Amino acid sequence: MSVITLPKAVGDFIAATNAHDATSLATVFSDTATVRDAGKTWTGEAELREWIQGHLIDPKVVLTPTSFAGDRLIASGDGDFPGGPLSFALMFAIKHDKITDLAIEPV
Repeated sequence: MSVITLPKAVGDFIAATNAHDATSLATVFSDTATVRDAGKTWTGEAELREWIQGHLIDPKVVLTPTSFAGDRLIASGDGDFPGGPLSFALMFAIKHDKITDLAIEPV
């Protein structure tokens, strides 16, 4: 099995998501970050905390990276939601080890 090398912010995002740690997860994003997921956009700290809780913490999402190239992570996601596990593409923009933009799409 090959080892996938991730940028620090992406590795921190995966670790905090899998630990179901909303506080740590919020710290991997910049104050003005944007997340696009499930046909909606969340921007800024308050909206991101809402997205984190509703889309990652409450459904107890666990992400298993399968590949990473450029800014695109492919991961299997499982949790308390129907149809799992599902494959997702997560496209990251990172500045100063903080996620500034994240777009998530089913693969």
